[in-house]
Order: sequence, then structure tokens, then C-alpha cells
Amino acid sequence: MLNATPRSHMDASATRGHSEDKPISERYSRQIAFAPIGERGQKRLASATVLIVGCGALGASLAQHMVRAGVGRVIIADRDYVEPSNLQRQVLFDESDARAALPKAAAAAEKLRRINSEIHIEAHVMHVGIDNVWRLTEDADLVLDGTDNTGTRLLLSDVCFQLGIPFVYGGVVGSRGMSALLLPDTTACLRCLIGNEDAAGETEGCDTAGVLSPVVEFVASLQAVEALKWLSGNGAEVRKSWLSADLWSFGVTEAALPNPSPGCLHCAPGRLRRRCDERKEQSASMTRYYTPPIVLCGRNSVQVTLEAPLSTDQAEAALKANPAAKLTRNRYLLKAEWENGESLVYFPDGRVLVQGTTDADRALALCKRLYHQPSRT
Repeated sequence: MLNATPRSHMDASATRGHSEDKPISERYSRQIAFAPIGERGQKRLASATVLIVGCGALGASLAQHMVRAGVGRVIIADRDYVEPSNLQRQVLFDESDARAALPKAAAAAEKLRRINSEIHIEAHVMHVGIDNVWRLTEDADLVLDGTDNTGTRLLLSDVCFQLGIPFVYGGVVGSRGMSALLLPDTTACLRCLIGNEDAAGETEGCDTAGVLSPVVEFVASLQAVEALKWLSGNGAEVRKSWLSADLWSFGVTEAALPNPSPGCLHCAPGRLRRRCDERKEQSASMTRYYTPPIVLCGRNSVQVTLEAPLSTDQAEAALKANPAAKLTRNRYLLKAEWENGESLVYFPDGRVLVQGTTDADRALALCKRLYHQPSRT
């Protein structure tokens, strides 16, 4: 039988939701009435921590499912901000979020706290990469995939398998979607299933094939129910398969997940799991999979990270030297838009989203405008 007991935060429930001595909220009465969960399962949910990486279409839906179900601590990490094109399928956002260009993680957290004030919600406006993924992941009982690119998914799978944390994969494009719960010591890891980033490829995405909102909700539901099984103590009931579906033509296929691969660095049976700080020292060998510029799903954009981050005031002063640029600023980011359709979004951590191009050289040329400041040394 699989071990479905959350691996951390079992003693912290009183500080962020229910405790053994605190009555369970009436809000969960219908979920508790479902026999496989009951009060015991609900208390397990209240003591659990879930990390959701990516808060776009899948991630936003996953987040509201976890919050409504009463998962005690929900951590959200996302690098992007809300735009009008997101509103067709990203359920936590509205027109006011898009007008203000709010980061998705921050906008989502605000909505989620209004949905359920009993739980602890953490929002991180950041690109999840090799430099921060260990810190984000090490306290989680389960990680939910809301990302839009193979590199980040592989990184999350690698880290989850090194730390012994279940990873719930999900992907959507057009009318098709797929999902699988990958379990250390039980199933193969994502890298064994789809190959490295170059082998997996991403020839079709939301920007070319589009995406239907009902398909997003279908896949998010598949992911969410597996997460709830595991976190509520029903690990023996999890679906040990890779499920794919096309909702437009309606076809569903399901294949059993293979066992861990004997030669895999990440999921090989009997491998020695190292502590998080020890694994950090070995991260350099993995970095090549995650550092190339990434085209965001449904976007014509390049992400650039500056070696020397500027303050937002410095970035604004530099961009004002381009009088044709329209500037929008909030406490999270600074956005400059030009009449030719190109735009630059600067985050205080030195991350820049260059929109209107997929050419890395053009993106770097636009980023140079951030340094047009005579006073800067």
C-alpha cells in the first residue's frame, strides 16, 4: 500500500487552519460526507502543504480546488502577469487584474484568500529555476504542475523524485490534455517518460494550436482529484496511469505508468536520496536544461534575466528616455509598451519579459534600453 500521509507540517495545523481540537468548518460538510475522505481525511488535508508552480490556466484552477477543499497551506509560484488574453481560460482573474497588469501569483492569492480565509496562502512572483526550486519544494507534501514548458516540468520532476515528493503532471493544448501522478519509488519520473527537453520538444503550443477552457478544467480536475486522494490518506486509490483525452472529438486513452527505471539518476530503485542542501551543490550539472529563453504559452515573448538587477526607479528612469514608450507601474513590476507592438516588463528581481518577439538577440537589444542612464555607474 502506498504511504499517503503528508510528509511535513503534521504538527502545524493549528497555526494555519484546523487542529485536532478545533471543530471542522461547516464549509467542508459535503466533502466530509464523502466516505473516503470523512473527518479523518479532512484533517489530513488541513495539515498538508501543496506547491503549485504556474498560476495560468491549469494552475489557477488547481489553486482554487486546493483552497476550496481545505488544504492547509497552498504555495503558488508564477513568473507572469495577467493580460486580457488570459481571461478566456484562467478562472481566478478578471478585467481589473488585466488592466492593472497584476502578477498572476499576487492576483490569485488575493482571490483565494476571499474564497477561504481559514488556510495559509503564500504567493511568490518569480521564475522557478534551479536557484530557488529546492527552497520552494522541500516543505511540500505534493507538487502540482501548472507550468507551460517542458524545462520547468522536468526540473520539478527531478527535484520531487530526489526529495520523495509526489509530482502531479498536467498539460493542455488545443482540445487535448493529459495527466499523471508520478510517485517516487513507485513510478518512473517524467524525464524517463518524455525524455530530456530536447527530445521531448514543444512543436505545438497554446500560441499556435490555441486552447479550450473546458479542456483546462478537465485536466485540472484529473490532477486535483489525484492530489486529494493522496493528501487525504487514500493513496491506495490513486490512478497509476497516464491519461490522455481529446474533448473535441472525444477520445480517451489510458496507459499504465512504468516502474522506476534502473539506470535513471532520479527514479532508479534503491538510489540514495540526498538532503536538499547536498543536492544544491550538484545542481550545476542540471542547469543546461532550464536556462535557455522560454517562449511562454500563448505569448510571443522571450524571458531575459539581467546579471545586474536594477531598482524599479532606475528602470523607470531609463525607459523614460524612450518618449514613445507607454509606461505602466505597480508595486510588482514596470511595463513599457511601444507603438510597434513590442513591450518590456521588468521585475525587481532582474527578470525581464520581452514581448512581441521570439528572437533572443532582439530581446537583448530591447533590454539594453534599461541601462540608458547617464547617472548609473
